[in-house]
Amino acid sequence: MSVPATGPAKRGVQVRLTPGTRRPDFRELAQGTGAIDITSLADLLRNAFVYPPHSIYEDVKVAITAGFDDATDLHGDVRFRFPYLALASATADVDDDALVSRYHALLAEAAAMSTSRMVSPWFLQSGGKDSTSMAIALADARPDATCITYRGGNEEDELDSARFVARQLGLRHECLECDAGRAYDRYLAMVPRMPLLTADFAMLSYADIVTHVASHGGDGVIDATGSDSYFGMHAHLRHRVLALLARGMRVPRGIADWRPLTQWFRLSYALGTLQMNAFERLFPGSRFSDGEVDGLLGTSAPALASRHRLELFRPEIAAATRLEKRRGLAATIVEAASFGKGMFVTAATGMDVAYPYCDPGVSGFVLREVPSSWRMGPNGQNKRLVRAHIARHFERLPYVQAKGCFRFNVRQLARERFDQVHALSAACADVVPGATAWLERHRRRLDNKYHASKFYLLAVVLPWVHSRLHDADRED
Repeated sequence: MSVPATGPAKRGVQVRLTPGTRRPDFRELAQGTGAIDITSLADLLRNAFVYPPHSIYEDVKVAITAGFDDATDLHGDVRFRFPYLALASATADVDDDALVSRYHALLAEAAAMSTSRMVSPWFLQSGGKDSTSMAIALADARPDATCITYRGGNEEDELDSARFVARQLGLRHECLECDAGRAYDRYLAMVPRMPLLTADFAMLSYADIVTHVASHGGDGVIDATGSDSYFGMHAHLRHRVLALLARGMRVPRGIADWRPLTQWFRLSYALGTLQMNAFERLFPGSRFSDGEVDGLLGTSAPALASRHRLELFRPEIAAATRLEKRRGLAATIVEAASFGKGMFVTAATGMDVAYPYCDPGVSGFVLREVPSSWRMGPNGQNKRLVRAHIARHFERLPYVQAKGCFRFNVRQLARERFDQVHALSAACADVVPGATAWLERHRRRLDNKYHASKFYLLAVVLPWVHSRLHDADRED
C-alpha cells in the first residue's frame, strides 16, 4: 500500500548515513522521491521508528543502523548481522589508569575530528553518564563548545548534574525549558525540509534545541549517542518482568477502554505490554498496539507487514540467548531513530551533527582492548570504564536516582495542540483514516502519559504526511 508520489518516481535509491565524521548526504533525495510506504507508517505507529533498512518512502532504503554490509543492495536479499553479538574479551590483566587515559584520548580525538567543520558547536548535555564523559573529553578537544541541557520534565531531570559538570570543566552551559507548544511550532516549521521521517520520543526536543542553537549562532550539535550497543546493556528486573508480560495478545477494545485503565499509567502500560511482541517491548516508550494500528490505517495489512519486518532480525534474536544481548541488539536496531532524528532535523536546518561515540577508534578500542568486566561491571553496573573516566574528574555527581523515559512533556503537548493535530488528522484521512476517531475517543484520556505518548506519535507523523500530500497535490 502507498500514497501518491511526491515527485518523480525514483527506483532503488539507497542512502548511506554512517554516524561519525561524515556529514549526512541526502542529495539523492533532492530531486523528489517515490510514494510514502504505508508499512513504514505502521512501523512508526507501532515502534516510533521505521525498521531498517527501510525508510518512509517505498523506494528509498537507508543504512544508518550497524549490521548491514556497505556493499549490500538494500533493495535485494538483505542480511543483517548483529556486530556485537560476540563481544571480544580482552585480557583482564590491564593497567586501570592506562585504560582510562587511552579511552579519554580516543574520545577527545573523535570529538575534535567529528566537529572539525563546526565553528560554533553546541553539545547536547543530558547530565547522564555518556554526556558527562563526553563533556570531559570536550573540555580538551573543543573548550569553545556550549553545553545545553533540555529540561523536559520532572521524571528525568539531570539539570543539576549537567550544570555542575559544565561549570567545573570551564564549559559554557545553558538550559532550555521544554515548552511543548513552542517545540511543536518549531518542528512544523522544519517539516517541509526534513528529508526523511522518524518518530523518536526526543524528536520534538531535538527540533526545539536545534532551532534554539541556530538562533544563537551555533552551526552544529554534538550528540553523545551511540555507545550502548558496543558497551553492552544489563537487563534489570524491570526488563525481565516486561519480557514475561509481552505476549502479543489481542485485547478487546471494551477492556482497553475500561475507565481505570484509561486513567492510570501503570495499568495502561501493562495492558499495552501484554499486546506487544516480547522483543519489540525492548524498544522505548508507549506505542500503538497492532489492533490500534489496524484501526488507524483502516486495514490489518500494514500492521501485519510491519510485524513481518522483524523476521529480518530473527536469526540474530535467536542467537542472542540472554536478555542482555537482546537489549543490545534492540539498541542497535533502534539506532534508526536515535541517529535519524538528529540527522533529519539538522539537515532541515542546514546544520552539522557529530556522534563521537560512533568513531571506529573509540568503538574498536572498547571492543578489542577493554575487558568485559570494564564494559559491564557486576551487580548491574554498566559502562564501568565510563564511570571510571568520570570518577577521575568528579568524586560524586547528583545523578537522579530513577530515570524516566519521557524526555518531552507529552501531556502538555496534548493539552496545547490537540485541535491542531485533530485538524491534521482530518486532512490526512485518506492515509490515516482512523486517526480522527482515535483522537476524539481519547481526548479526555490524554492526561495519562500512556495515551499522551501515542498522541505524540500522531503529532509527529501527521504533519510530515500532510506536507508530502500537499506536495503531491501541487504536482498534479
